[in-house]
Order: sequence, then structure tokens, then C-alpha cells
Amino acid sequence: MSQHTKPPGPAAQTGPVRDLPEPMPLRRMVGPGIVAVGIGLAAGEIILWPYLTSIGGLGLLWLALVTLAIQFVINMEIERYTLATGQTAVAGFSRWWKGWGILICLAGAFQYVWPGWATSGSTVFTYLVGGGDPVWISVAVLVAIGVLLTFSKVIYKTVERVESVKVALTLFFLAIAVVFVISLSTWGEGAEKTVSGFGQIPDGITFTMILSALGAAGAGGVHNLVLSNWIRDKRYGMGAHVPRLISPITGQEEASGGDRYSFPDTEDNLSRWRIWWKRANIEHLTTFVLVCIVTIGVMCLLAYETLFGRDDLESDPSFLRIQGDIFAAEVGEWLKILFFAIAAVSLWAAAMGLLDVIGRVASDFLRRNYLMSSTRWTEARLYLAVVWTEIVLGSIILLSGFDQPIGLLVVSTCAASVVTLLYSILLIRLNTKDLPRAIRIRGVRLATMVIAICFYGFFAIAMVITQLQKL
Repeated sequence: MSQHTKPPGPAAQTGPVRDLPEPMPLRRMVGPGIVAVGIGLAAGEIILWPYLTSIGGLGLLWLALVTLAIQFVINMEIERYTLATGQTAVAGFSRWWKGWGILICLAGAFQYVWPGWATSGSTVFTYLVGGGDPVWISVAVLVAIGVLLTFSKVIYKTVERVESVKVALTLFFLAIAVVFVISLSTWGEGAEKTVSGFGQIPDGITFTMILSALGAAGAGGVHNLVLSNWIRDKRYGMGAHVPRLISPITGQEEASGGDRYSFPDTEDNLSRWRIWWKRANIEHLTTFVLVCIVTIGVMCLLAYETLFGRDDLESDPSFLRIQGDIFAAEVGEWLKILFFAIAAVSLWAAAMGLLDVIGRVASDFLRRNYLMSSTRWTEARLYLAVVWTEIVLGSIILLSGFDQPIGLLVVSTCAASVVTLLYSILLIRLNTKDLPRAIRIRGVRLATMVIAICFYGFFAIAMVITQLQKL
């Protein structure tokens, strides 16, 4: 690749200048969207959205579709910056003020320190095996996840493989459910409610529940931001110039959060950019958005078919046990076993992915802003320190008695929605001022980002007002 001494034009950027790499084939780009949906395909799809459906019917499906459409645009703006610079979005925010990175890291730590995903998976596992203590099972699962991440040579590849298997198993279960459980009338009612109920909130659904559901639809909060790290490790665009995050125990290559590249504003580079951008959009639309629509939709239809109208549902995962018993009665014991097994594995895989999320975001920020000259605290070592700290804190929370899965998930997902509101504002600034004019956000995408800010802002303010009214 040719190198240059300085970037041309008024949108000059700091850091090395190199040509944009040749676009890789679309089939090789598949991965980051699967990881994102694999991690997100858990609390929302298996617990929160089905629970809302069981008490409020199908009248919120429209909100899931709107949320996923908005998230697609937000996620692609996160990817835009890293494609163009090789640097993560959090590192980009921190170039203006380190406080943004500190706030996001603290928000991410708060969002994921509550081990609701691991606890939910362990609770469902006890349904599968007929007993056990979910707290100690969860602690054991968290430790096992820490060991797996610690000894993974290329951590991204391990996470991608685990989440890919999880997505495949989940889609397999949903295909069976479509054939054996969901009736045609439920499909028809789902379509009708999505259209006629647009903009309406069913009775019994609070703004806190809605904000939680927004944070659990697809991805949410810091989870979205780590797309920067994943596409960098996948070698998208200028990310190909940045070393990947590899275990300090098993590998040598070291991710470098401080690198920020730019490419000359030539026709060849812009032509390559258009191909990269088109293929990145296709990858995310087909692997993230489409899979999220299918999983949330089918799981909500399943909940409506089996649980809606019952008066014995509690605000904890016990409603999944009721649902499993209905599967056994109407289809066969085998479907109940399959449902519990896949739900437990899915929630545990999400717990692993979320530990990876906060580990990447925090280590990238700390290394770039405070420890660039340190030979001891490499990004890989910082990553493992953050992961194990979250594991220890999560275990302490569980052992202290705060072990109700739904409560843990609501705290985490409400925090996710508020964080998404914050960085949506920052992304507009980042992709209008810190990128060359030819590849900046504009038009429909810019308008959608403004809508996203209003969208998350409305529900966040509504939640605060309703909570204050209770005081």
C-alpha cells in the first residue's frame, strides 16, 4: 500500500495516512452483525419482550420494529467512523474530551455488572435438570466464561464462533415452534396489531418496562458501541491497519486503541469506500436486523399463543417454566427440553458476549488515554483485568442476595437506553466534523439520527416523570 506524508484537503486528520484497503468479499465480512445479534438475542427476545406480550398482548410489536430500524442507522454510524479511521467510536469521542470515554466506560460497567443474563440462564437450567441453586450455578458460569476468554488466542474469533452457534440453535428452535405451536390466527392477529396498534401502548405496560424493552431489542447501550472493536478485529476498512486483540497468555499481537488513520481523498479510495460501505450495510441488515425481527417476532407470537390472558404469571423467569409445560402438553416433552436447553445456552452465551463488550470498550479507552507508554498494561491485559473485575463484582452481587433475574435485567436495559441516547448525540458530532466531507453522515441518515435522539429521549424523560410522580 502506498503511504503519504499528509492528507489532502480541508478535512485534514491527525495520524498516519494510508490508502483504504481493497474491499473484502461480502461473505468474508459476515461476522460482526452475528456477534451483535448473538449477544443481544437473549434477555429481550427470550424474557423481556415475551413477558411484555404475555401481559399486554401483541400491541407493542410496532415498537420493536421501530427500535430495530433506528438501531440499524445508529450501528452503521458507529461502523462508519471505524471503517474510515480504524479507531473506535469511544476513542473518537475521547479525542474531544476524555470525560466522554470515562462516562461511557462507567455506564457500561454499571450496565453489565448486574449478571441478569447469567442468572436467567441458570434459572432456566434448573428447570431443565429439575433443581439446583441458580446463584452458585451463575457464579460457576461466570468463572468458566472468564477462563474461556482468558485462554482464547484471538478473542474475537472465540466470541464470533460461540455466538454463531447460538444464533443457529435459536433459529432452529424457532423454525420448529413455527411449525408445531403458532397458529395461523395468531400470525394474522400479530400482523393486524402491528399496523392498527402503531403508536399505542397497551394497558399494563409502564414506561420503565418500555425503556427496558428498547434497551433489549436487538442490542443496546455500550453493546452497540463495541461494533467498532469487532469490525476492527474483522479487518473492515482502515481497521486492517490496526493489530487485533489477542490474549496475552496465548498470543503476541496487540490491539492499539491509539491508532487513527485517514485515507487520501482520491477517486480510487472513494470508490473502494463506497464498496466497503455498501457491503457493511448489507452485512448488518441481513445478519443483525433481519435475525432480530424474526426472533423477537416469533418469540412474542409464541408468548401470545401460550401465555396471554393467564393470571398466574409472575415478574420473573418462572413464566418460562409455564411456557415449557405448555409445550410439553401440546406438542411433547421433547420440545420443552429443547426450549429450556437452548434458552439456558443462549442466555449464558449472551453473558459471555457482554463481558467481552465492557472489556473491549474499557481497555481500549484506558490504553489510549492513560497507559499508551506502559509496557505492563497492554490492551489485552487491561481487557482481562476488566473482565475478571466484572465477574468478581457480579458474583458478589449474586451472593449478597440481589439475584432476581427480571430486576437485574430491567436495571441493565434501562441503563442501556439512556447510554444509547447519549452517544447518539455524540455520533452526529463525530461523523459530521471528524470525517472527510465526502464520507460524512448526511441526508436521511442524519435525519434518522435526530429522530433516534428524540425517540430515546422521550421514553427516558417519560420514565423519570412517572417515577417522580410515585414519590
